[in-house]
Amino acid sequence: MKRKLKTGRNIDRDVVLCKTYNFHAGRSLCRCLIEASIPFKKEIRHIPFFMRESHNGNDEICIISINRNQYHNARRTLDGLDRKYKDRLLINPL
Repeated sequence: MKRKLKTGRNIDRDVVLCKTYNFHAGRSLCRCLIEASIPFKKEIRHIPFFMRESHNGNDEICIISINRNQYHNARRTLDGLDRKYKDRLLINPL
């Protein structure tokens, strides 16, 4: 009799680490996460024209998501980021 394969409890359990409207801040954060060997997903969403007023006139938003197990390692990496880029990130408290 074959056993059914079981998946881990934290597969596809991604949480949003941060959001940013600044392209350079998102790129520098991705570079830091890659250097620390932390897997992440970067998603760029287009903001419709009539909703841009609520987003301060920006036309795109960059959303960086990570696995729930890697959240604390990513926050430690985020603390080492330059101050000028860190101020432009909307960090999601977990």
